[in-house]
Amino acid sequence: MTMPAISEAQLHALADDVLPEEQRAAIDAYLRAHPQDAARVAAWREQNRQLRALFDPLQQEAVPPALLQAAAPLAANHGWYRPAMQAAAAVVLVFAGGMGGWLLRGDAGDMRAASASPLALARSAAIAHAVYTPEVRHPVEVGVEQEAHLVQWLSKRLGSTLQPPVLSPLGYHLIGGRLLPGDGDGPVAQFMYEEGTGKRLTLYVAKERAGRQETAFRYTQEKDLGVFYWIDGQMGYALSARLPKAELGKIADAVYAQLEVHR
Repeated sequence: MTMPAISEAQLHALADDVLPEEQRAAIDAYLRAHPQDAARVAAWREQNRQLRALFDPLQQEAVPPALLQAAAPLAANHGWYRPAMQAAAAVVLVFAGGMGGWLLRGDAGDMRAASASPLALARSAAIAHAVYTPEVRHPVEVGVEQEAHLVQWLSKRLGSTLQPPVLSPLGYHLIGGRLLPGDGDGPVAQFMYEEGTGKRLTLYVAKERAGRQETAFRYTQEKDLGVFYWIDGQMGYALSARLPKAELGKIADAVYAQLEVHR
């Protein structure tokens, strides 16, 4: 009996618990015969769990008055009651911030700053860091043992030559990387590094929209997760780690210097 072809979309639907029940038996049979894909689905489910753990508490926080005020005209136009208006403002809070409305508030004083580039770059990088660095078995999509393939693949997908910095003099070694969806500007790359005690840092690289201004180093922090981020030409970069600002800044300087050499 020939097993029906299973699409990537069906595997994602299974991980997200939205797969139609009539397809489940076929998918389960497929995964029993393909342990690598079964491991991928398990990793996606764990990532979903971590995202929920990170962002579900935001829905329990009080909605800022500024967002309630922003939602008020919509409520008036559509005859909403106040509870509905609060719910609408909460939706704005979570989704307009890319699931991280209050994550990385360090440099942002208002909603416009929080949603504008380049802070949005830092926010997306922090979310990706929080999701993937805790992974034990699948922290990266392509390991460092295939570094040449990894660099070629990510460079091709981003349409720009990438070169992951060498951070071994600072105690961090590249362990691999992955391709991630961007915020409307195409895919982004994430390179992950690790030092001897297991601490990890990530470099998030995105192709920026034409016309965005270059920026000097900026820093933002939420709890113990810090991010240095900047835009250089057509590329945006964000270095994330749970390190003191001075220590992370030293690494960011080294990253910037190496990237400049390869421009």
